[in-house]
Amino acid sequence: MAKVKLTKGELKRQRDALEQFQHYLPTLQLKKQQLQMKILEAKKKLAQKESALESQQKQIDDWVGVLAEAPEELSSWVTPEKIISETTNIAGAKIKIFQDVHFPEAIYDLYITPFWVDEAIEKLRDLSRLLVEAEFIKEEISILGQELRVTTQRVNLFEKVKIPECSENIRRIRIYLGDQQANAVGIAKVAKKKIEVREAMAI
Repeated sequence: MAKVKLTKGELKRQRDALEQFQHYLPTLQLKKQQLQMKILEAKKKLAQKESALESQQKQIDDWVGVLAEAPEELSSWVTPEKIISETTNIAGAKIKIFQDVHFPEAIYDLYITPFWVDEAIEKLRDLSRLLVEAEFIKEEISILGQELRVTTQRVNLFEKVKIPECSENIRRIRIYLGDQQANAVGIAKVAKKKIEVREAMAI
């Protein structure tokens, strides 16, 4: 604990600091709760996406044999050419939220291309979309987690260090000033007594 001046000015400074810490602490605690809740929600969403990914992957595994006969361009048709997102603020953290994904148009000859290509493209695009969504959610969890760590550190700093420190400083200054005042009163009484004795002797 840093050494503090035992003065009235320092007492006011410590009181002001304590008031400020106590004012901001509830806001930080609320932010911490919001972040914890949002992280839990994001983890739940991620679990749902990963479950859907697993299911989609199993469906695509059934196509492995015929995909070898697919047009060479298939890979480009199921690779996103544009990902649309919007930025939002969650408990003070800037998060990108997935909106949509656009794929290039699949242009092919209907007469020579296998009939199952349309369905394969649809399923592979669904898989690609789920992968993109999952990555957005993972990034959200990462950003919110970092914000939670910083907020938790601040809550702990206020609760366990700053507020107790200010309270202790105020207590020490009050005791010191109280002792000083008592001493001053004692000295004044002694001085008054001496003056009264001198005046009595002078009569």
